[in-house]
Amino acid sequence: MRVRLDDLELVALVNGEELSVAVAWPGGGWTLTLNPQAEGLQGEGGGLVVGLRSHLPTLLDPVEEGVTLSGPPRVVIEKDFGPQHL
Repeated sequence: MRVRLDDLELVALVNGEELSVAVAWPGGGWTLTLNPQAEGLQGEGGGLVVGLRSHLPTLLDPVEEGVTLSGPPRVVIEKDFGPQHL
């Protein structure tokens, strides 16, 4: 799974806010939650929680492009800082 964060989303995570996205369809769906207070990957049913507490310093490092959690499932979190918020 690949997740892309913009600069404002990263600031929200650093401030302790969870970020979630949900996709629903008749009879099902899935959710992904990035939790800056948790560690590791936790999945249940159609939901996956990605704990980022120990990965926030890497995400804040301007030299790093992102982090990879090996999983399963493997989750790649990339920084996608475009000019829209500069």
